[in-house]
Amino acid sequence: MSANKRKDFSINTIIGPDTSVYGDLESGGFTRVDGNLRGNLTARGRVVVGEKARIKSDISGTSITIGGVVYGNVVASERVIILSTGLVLGNIVTRRIQADEGCLVHGRVTVCKTDEKWDQAAAELQPRPQPEPVSPVIQDNG
Repeated sequence: MSANKRKDFSINTIIGPDTSVYGDLESGGFTRVDGNLRGNLTARGRVVVGEKARIKSDISGTSITIGGVVYGNVVASERVIILSTGLVLGNIVTRRIQADEGCLVHGRVTVCKTDEKWDQAAAELQPRPQPEPVSPVIQDNG
């Protein structure tokens, strides 16, 4: 087994239950989300979205397994697995997909067989920048 394959089995980033992250997240390897994430998630490895996870973000990685709620686009260079507890409200682009009975997907699913189609479809779903929070403006007119 090559060194790169061994690295993919260790979890590099974990967002645990009862944890909320606001902002974009970039991970160098395997990422697991069991909490809440609002911001784009870009991983150079696998991504697992746990059953209790609630994500409002675009997700990209090599292989993405979804057991919770994802409100955003999903781009996986290898495959997407949607478990029976999974809900995706967004578009999916991948090379292979597995959807368990009972899962819900509301969006367009694109499965690319050639590198050319993959490049085109993945470019169309690049992560969107999240809007910056607006600071409240307080005026004193008196």
